[in-house]
Amino acid sequence: MHRAPLLGKLARYAPDAGHEAEMADRMRRFVLEHADCFERSLLSGHITASAWIVNPGRTHALLTLHRKLDKWLQPGGHADGDPDVLRVALREAREESNLTEIRVVSGDIFDVDIHTIPARGAVPEHLHYDVRFLFEASPLEPLIVSGESHALAWVEMERIEQLNPEPSLTRMAAKTRRR
Repeated sequence: MHRAPLLGKLARYAPDAGHEAEMADRMRRFVLEHADCFERSLLSGHITASAWIVNPGRTHALLTLHRKLDKWLQPGGHADGDPDVLRVALREAREESNLTEIRVVSGDIFDVDIHTIPARGAVPEHLHYDVRFLFEASPLEPLIVSGESHALAWVEMERIEQLNPEPSLTRMAAKTRRR
């Protein structure tokens, strides 16, 4: 079954208690119930993957000012049928930053989040079941903004909440500071 690797990662994932644990359970059920969970054509929602890219000192994270959502977020995007969510996150990290030297810190899930994406054109409002992985890169490597962003920036962990106070980002910053 093409969903087995993701289900295995979700089974090994140890989320923080509370809301994050509820999201992890909801994500497991969603993947079990939808054979097409990796396809964006599943209009109720679909699996996405994100890259939480930090500098080697873990004091900064790379954020992108998302063009469509107009929010500072971590790089990430649609699986588009690829069940290897780690590969999807790495692909999205490279596409959105043009970084070439990105190191996978762990193949285990770093964070999960389920969030609503507003309707846009013919695409109705839907959910992104986002699987996040921890990566490391040098802030000295040049960044090139892609067409999906307005800007890219290395942001101090303590400043992330000022740019985007949503729990989705502040939770990852807090996890990074605890490690």
